[in-house]
Amino acid sequence: MTQQDVPAAPAHWEADVLLRDGRTAHIRPIRPDDREVFVEFYARVSDQSKYYRFFSPMPRLSERDVDRFIHVDHVERVAFVLTLQGGIIAVGRYDVIKPGEAEVAFLVEDRHQGRGIGQLLLEHLAQAGRERGVERFVAEVLPDNTRMIQTFRDAGYRVASEYEEGVLQLEFSIDPTDTAIGLMSAREHRAEAASIERFFNPRSVAVIGASRRQETIGQALVRNLVTGDFTGRVYAVNPTSNAVSGLPTYKSVTDIPDDVDVAVVAVPAESVQDVVLDCAAKGVHGLVVVSAGFAETGDDGRVRQRKLVGLSRSYGLRLIGPNCLGIINTDGRVSLNASLSPLMPPRGRAGFFCQSGALGTAILEKVYNRGLGLSTFVSAGNRADVSGNDLLQYWEEDDSTEVVLLYLESIGNPRKFSRIARRVSLRKPIIAVRSGRTTQGVPMGHAVRRIAAPPAAVDAMFRQAGVIQVDTLDEMFDVAQLVAHQPLPRGRRVAIVGNSDALGLLAADAAAAVGLVVNKSTALGAEASGEDFEDALDDAIDDPEIDSVIAVYVPPINVSGEDVANVLAAVGEQSDKPLVSSFLGAEGVPELLRVPDVAGSTAGRGSVPSYPGVEAAVRALAHVVEYAVWLRTPEGEAVGREKVDEAAAKRLVTRILAEHPQGTELGLADLTELLAAYDIELWQTRAVDSRDEAVRAGEDLEWDVVLKATAEHLRERPDQAHVWRNIDDAEEMADAWDTLGSVISEPERAGFVVQKNSRPGVPVAIRSIEDPLFGPVVSFGIAGPLTELLADRSYRIPPLGARDAAAMVREIKSSPMLFGYRGSEVVDVAEIERLIQRLAQLQNDLPQVSALELSLVLAGADGATVLTASARVEPVVDPRSDWFVRRLSQPAGDTLPS
Repeated sequence: MTQQDVPAAPAHWEADVLLRDGRTAHIRPIRPDDREVFVEFYARVSDQSKYYRFFSPMPRLSERDVDRFIHVDHVERVAFVLTLQGGIIAVGRYDVIKPGEAEVAFLVEDRHQGRGIGQLLLEHLAQAGRERGVERFVAEVLPDNTRMIQTFRDAGYRVASEYEEGVLQLEFSIDPTDTAIGLMSAREHRAEAASIERFFNPRSVAVIGASRRQETIGQALVRNLVTGDFTGRVYAVNPTSNAVSGLPTYKSVTDIPDDVDVAVVAVPAESVQDVVLDCAAKGVHGLVVVSAGFAETGDDGRVRQRKLVGLSRSYGLRLIGPNCLGIINTDGRVSLNASLSPLMPPRGRAGFFCQSGALGTAILEKVYNRGLGLSTFVSAGNRADVSGNDLLQYWEEDDSTEVVLLYLESIGNPRKFSRIARRVSLRKPIIAVRSGRTTQGVPMGHAVRRIAAPPAAVDAMFRQAGVIQVDTLDEMFDVAQLVAHQPLPRGRRVAIVGNSDALGLLAADAAAAVGLVVNKSTALGAEASGEDFEDALDDAIDDPEIDSVIAVYVPPINVSGEDVANVLAAVGEQSDKPLVSSFLGAEGVPELLRVPDVAGSTAGRGSVPSYPGVEAAVRALAHVVEYAVWLRTPEGEAVGREKVDEAAAKRLVTRILAEHPQGTELGLADLTELLAAYDIELWQTRAVDSRDEAVRAGEDLEWDVVLKATAEHLRERPDQAHVWRNIDDAEEMADAWDTLGSVISEPERAGFVVQKNSRPGVPVAIRSIEDPLFGPVVSFGIAGPLTELLADRSYRIPPLGARDAAAMVREIKSSPMLFGYRGSEVVDVAEIERLIQRLAQLQNDLPQVSALELSLVLAGADGATVLTASARVEPVVDPRSDWFVRRLSQPAGDTLPS
């Protein structure tokens, strides 16, 4: 085969990646035109590294050797290069030596060793190998090449080794085990957290585009850095001025004599790329691009933004923005206000990620007015590179951040968000507002693929990950001030203590409306003193039947309420149960209710949040209760895989796609086999095309059968009769065939089948799809047109534990039908949950299954019968490779998820 005949490598094999130190690089398949840069790379590698790679001195490669390196077929010979600033810094490859087995090897430029490059190459080679049918890797390593040996052992695979003729022989399966995926996620976490840490803790910041003119962006950035008492060095870059705000200026960032950690860019959009090159030459770690004129302006701006991100990453730089407000770190050791906001928020426990640059200032004003306090703040603007996922990775380990706030205008990679958020929520509450929640609209600057799953699936993903999703920014702050200052509740039981009967009743009504249980309500009267409140609050907090307390105080005329405030603050500081208040109609944490914090926050742990209305207090408490319940509910074991034959299912799907490369609906036999591989039994069904075939099918099944039409256009038409039940002989079958044929239009397309009568039960439907952004999505609901009309379905993202399956069954509005509604039998819910988990396992394992539906499952008291099912398989362009390899999002406007 000539090189011209070699098929191109899959597009998803190329990606931007993060190294261990938080710097970026680019990984891609090697190309024939890499000859010159490959030879240059090899010349920079030390003799020792060459010896470790080839087991002999090889100071130079012959033309034949170079040809072998740069010419591969992307099937049996695969090679990836890691590039930085246009040059190659590492190469990794595998060569198939026998079916299912390939030899793997790496070569990394010495000055880049120790940056986790070997692990990255191994991840990407293993994923490419899995896609090409490779099951095992082998490697030969010299015993003293300890760094490479450790690379293989740290990958999480079970490595077998033996020593032969002075060489260590390593071999291992590249099946992505839970251990391997877990270790990969840990490496991803460390790298992404490191990349963000450099932004928040710089020793020096350069403002490129600093200006002497008042009311300009460049002037505001310099002023806010200086007046915010930044503890590092501030440098102003302006080629036409000698000084800005008392600081000397430099014509270029490269003229600054000292190191620069972060550059804040405020130059015209068309000049930003030149700034990137200067910053790369200077060794800057990260860019904050405040400049507008990118994807938010249309197609030309989108192209400009894509080039900006690609250029930044190619030089190892991460980028916040463009079109952003900036970043803030309130830590007194840094005191960084590299933003356009003149307000430096008070020190607090919440980290805030905001995608909107326009709303950023208003958000910071709300934070300041409420006295909430932030640890760090990022306005990502168009979110072209750094995203909320990166910030979650950083905040997970940041000791000064106890609460995470997210204002999201789009979700570029919900699969990754779900995975990270599930983990972070176990340690720190995440509160999110998502704009475009109903319409799924995204701002112009955010180029992401539209989600095929319905909005309810996105909401379910948030709930499943433990994220507290609220509707407004005010509601976000309501919840944030509660979780930041008060302990989590143990349950839904609340007590109401107040000096207003009317407000007490409003609080009770509001609590009942959001699922809280009022176990105690104490009306103290309008003249209640501080002592009265103290006694009532202590009584409620000491009551084992109470989980949270709502305090309502409306002062009589000419009474300050200071004595009651002192009581609330004292009780809130000492209580192990949350205390919320509606105190004087104040919003936030009033000065009177604050507890000093040794860490310097304006309101310490134990401070009592106040809400202008009791309804807002109750809503905030209800959100926190739901989070606390999620946190304390065990995830539960997933249904076992001992009865699952994943290999058989994969062989079946592979065969079907080989026969139908464009995809196809599964026939009855293949569908039955696929479901059986996952321990789902499809009720015995005979497809029939004539009256005689129907009669023979009834005889084979020994009668007591049904005749029904299964074509999709009939299943969606409840007005058309298409089922005939209780057929006991040939005469009844003939009558049924003739009658259905006369009432169904185009009976030849009806898809008639004959089935044995099943046990009665409640009809339910379980479905799954492969969403281009989410990956697998599973849904559940009562079967029938009313469910479809009312959109009464629950959704989850696999993998599912027992908790997820149980919640899916119970959270639909029609769930009482399964639990003895109006005296009916309680169905076998455990079997429904098992079917949900099995379907989720199948969809999770087989991305080629684009849609799968158990459209009619009759759930009875003693089990569930799957009567009707359908499935479609399609070739997968990118088989969820981001689950098994680390890769950064594609620049906005590209074809992969951003």
